[in-house]
Amino acid sequence: MGGGHLMSDSINLDDLGRNDSWEGVRAVVAGFGVSGFAAADNLTHLGASVIALDESPGDEERQEKAKLLGILGADVRLGEGATHVLPDGVDVLVTSPGWRPTAPLLAQARERGIPIWGEVELAWRLRDPDNAAPWLAVTGTNGKTTTVQMLDNILRTAGLRSVAVGNVGLPIVEAVMDPDAYDVLAVELSSFQLHYTSSMSAEAAVVLNIAEDHLDWYPSMDDYAADKGRVYEGVQRACVYNVADEATMHLVEEADVVEGARAIGFTLGTPAVGQVGVVEDILVDRAFIEERQTSAAELCQIADLPSSAPHYVQNALAAAALARAHGVSQAAVRDGLKTFRPDGHRIEVVAEAEGITWVDDSKATNPHAAQASLQAYDPVVWIAGGLAKGARFDDLVATIDDRLRAVVLIGQDRDVIASALAAHAPQVDVVQIDIADGPAAIAAAVETAAELARVADTVLLAPGCASQDQFRDYKARGDAFAEAVRRRL
Repeated sequence: MGGGHLMSDSINLDDLGRNDSWEGVRAVVAGFGVSGFAAADNLTHLGASVIALDESPGDEERQEKAKLLGILGADVRLGEGATHVLPDGVDVLVTSPGWRPTAPLLAQARERGIPIWGEVELAWRLRDPDNAAPWLAVTGTNGKTTTVQMLDNILRTAGLRSVAVGNVGLPIVEAVMDPDAYDVLAVELSSFQLHYTSSMSAEAAVVLNIAEDHLDWYPSMDDYAADKGRVYEGVQRACVYNVADEATMHLVEEADVVEGARAIGFTLGTPAVGQVGVVEDILVDRAFIEERQTSAAELCQIADLPSSAPHYVQNALAAAALARAHGVSQAAVRDGLKTFRPDGHRIEVVAEAEGITWVDDSKATNPHAAQASLQAYDPVVWIAGGLAKGARFDDLVATIDDRLRAVVLIGQDRDVIASALAAHAPQVDVVQIDIADGPAAIAAAVETAAELARVADTVLLAPGCASQDQFRDYKARGDAFAEAVRRRL
């Protein structure tokens, strides 16, 4: 891996795919998590010389994967200092999602003019040229995973070989390199993944919503929204957008799409021509039927869905629109939505006792997600707090202040929420739990919420913040909440 070697002049990265030899290509993979391993493994398999770098030595499983790749010929360097210096003679850098553009490896690659790809970009380039499964892509600040899993369930219900990939489920590289080809891929994409993606051309794509998030990573909201909008570039059939979120429509308007691609809105109101929406508690399609000028086709009833929360219905409409863009029947959409069950910690009812409903929405890790949750319940004792990631809560509190019975705050950035409450909802009782240990803080919050709640109230864990100040992840936080609720009942 000396600095003097250069890729052969006859090799052009843009000419390389799954059926070509990548011999002579020197690739660095930044990050050795799930997607990093998948990228390093497949590049090694294709014949590239691979160096995989990660600051964290990782757990036993990661160490085993490093050994395996070492046997196959890759150079895996794990541990402190491993990512400080980009090796010499590199032709391409494949970065894991979440790596900031300012990270030393990426900054050095840009200085040297070395292409930077994400795992998503690599996966797009490695699709089978003769039998590539179309991509149905989902991004947005909130609701991505639920929407992709709904979509995957609809596609499977339609008899298609589908899989949820990307930011959820299987790494995309693994899916596209699978010798048993899929019919279609339901692809969840974060803004981080889209930041390093340039050549993708999805069959259909949606930006569910745009709200403040990851402002510790992005210089501005405009930069964040622009990365979300990259999902629409090159779309072949349908750019699906949220009628209630004008920013998503503007992203469609600015996108360079394949001629003939349509803009399809989804709305909780009565849909106009070219939209999907809701009429008298029925989800309807007025976009993908011949007679859309004069009528709408029934997809399913709100009562058929596991939740009637507005944001959940929006997710269902978005998933339905993507499936319909792919040609899935109304019946398969209906049956796929009816049989779908969301993962835990997403507006999940933990218990109903003494007239009080306890709901776990630990997955609400930013203010926009928390607002969507809070708007589904009234009145609410709200448990919130954690790592705010630079987000503000003034708009959220001003919007839902009349729903709040009381608020219980936990976590490192609870003062950020307390300040917004003092400014915009001074009439609401606020209790701060000053306990550093996560499970103990949650248990104390549950006890306090039980004292504040009245009959017909909902106690809602919708933190509006990330969990890593006190927990491994949002799932651990939600589990601690559910356990504390059950213990006191």
